[in-house]
Amino acid sequence: MAFDYKKEYKEFYMPKNKPGIVNIPKMNYIAVRGKGNPNDENSEYKVSIGLLYAIAFTIKMSYKGTYKINGYFEYVVPPLEGFWWQNGNKDVLDYKNKDKFNFISIIRLPDFVTKEDFNWAIKEATKKKKQDFSKVEFLSYDEGICVQCMHIGSYDNELTTINLMHKYMMENGYELDIKPNRFHHEIYLSDPRRCDVNKLKTVIRHPIRKKE
Repeated sequence: MAFDYKKEYKEFYMPKNKPGIVNIPKMNYIAVRGKGNPNDENSEYKVSIGLLYAIAFTIKMSYKGTYKINGYFEYVVPPLEGFWWQNGNKDVLDYKNKDKFNFISIIRLPDFVTKEDFNWAIKEATKKKKQDFSKVEFLSYDEGICVQCMHIGSYDNELTTINLMHKYMMENGYELDIKPNRFHHEIYLSDPRRCDVNKLKTVIRHPIRKKE
């Protein structure tokens, strides 16, 4: 059976719908950066998703071709994730001003995938799909201590869950640590094209630090 990161690392991908503290280790990702309203028809965000999955599945299906990745095992492509921020807005996102969103769309890479393997996948996808993948990057990210919670419902209603997270964080001796290299983080467990908006499951994660 294919290795499923959501099932094997439930503490990262399937938290309860109440806040908790978690220490996220360094991971490697396929990443695409962009900005603007993600809901716009031809948004940079929607383009980024297509680029990410093209590379993710090129790597996943590599075992069927001549290129062999050392240590490869069959796995389920991990869920889509995103780092989000707005310039000049430090603490929480202004969901009424989505045109000012900046993002890094990401999909986790298995640990056996090296930068060399990633570069091969970029070249392979470019050749097969006749598409420009120059915006796609190999990103190593050490997220560290965070508060997280499962959010059920519309993305626009995330503030209710975020407020619970921040209350829990403060009650446990932490403070928010969002800054240029630590982001509002979302993990998308539902496909909004196929799921009732009121049942969408999204992991929300915020970086924190101990109060001094």
